[in-house]
Amino acid sequence: MPGNPFDEFERMLERMNQQLGQFEGGANVQVGGSSASVDVADQGDEFVVTADLPGYDTEDIDLTLADDTVRIEAEREEEMEDEDEQYIRRERRHQRVSRSVPLPEAVDEDSVSASYNNGVLTVTLPKRHGVDDGHHIDIE
Repeated sequence: MPGNPFDEFERMLERMNQQLGQFEGGANVQVGGSSASVDVADQGDEFVVTADLPGYDTEDIDLTLADDTVRIEAEREEEMEDEDEQYIRRERRHQRVSRSVPLPEAVDEDSVSASYNNGVLTVTLPKRHGVDDGHHIDIE
C-alpha cells in the first residue's frame, strides 16, 4: 500500500511551523491529523517540554531532536470489535499527532531524557553551556 499522499504536504507544513515558531507566540499549522498540546518551560539550566498524548502507548510515540527542534509524533490504530461478530457496523480509527517545537537555545543532545506517564510525555533538555568552538583539527 503506498504511503500517505499528504506526507510531503505535512512535511512542508512542519517546516513552516518551524519558521513561524521563531516569531513571538509561535504558530502551529496542522493538516491530516491533530496537534498535541505542548508546553515549554525554561527551568534555568534546562528546558522541559511536556506534551499531552492520552491513550497512546510508549511504543506509539516517536521522539527526535535535530537542529534544536524537538519533534513529537504519535500514531495508533484502534479497532472496535464485536466478540460475536454480529455487527451491523464495525469502526476503525487511525489517530496521528505531530508537533515540532523549536527551542530558543542550543541543548546538550547527549543529556536529553524523556518519560511518559499517565498520557503525558515529559522531555528534559539540558542547555548547552559555553560556546561551541568547534573541533580542533591537527595539521600534519
